[in-house]
Amino acid sequence: MARIAGVNIPTNKRVLIALQYIHGIGQKNAKDIIEKVNIPAERRVSQLSDNEVLQIREMIDRDYIVEGDLRREVATNIKRLMDLGCYRGLRHRKGLPVRGQRTHTNARTRKGPAKAIAGKKKPTA
Repeated sequence: MARIAGVNIPTNKRVLIALQYIHGIGQKNAKDIIEKVNIPAERRVSQLSDNEVLQIREMIDRDYIVEGDLRREVATNIKRLMDLGCYRGLRHRKGLPVRGQRTHTNARTRKGPAKAIAGKKKPTA
């Protein structure tokens, strides 16, 4: 099992798919990496030589921000917005959608389960 950027990537998958298990590497970055290292697209991780794995590891360390560093950077950016008190920071602080989505209906993922309105009783006949 190859270990790249602190992640054990699956051995039976193609390299293009397996690299996407690393946080911060999507389909485009994975494709760019295998093109720069000259690995055929249909090659599986189990078929990679140690030298090829080393080349991939070095390229990711040198050219990409991944895993813990990326998570830390994103968290720092969100904290900075919250400290500034800008609109996006306030939305993060309140746990509401940040990117302009409607909240009258939907947005249950951010707002949590619906709460019953207290004080409303049905009139008895």
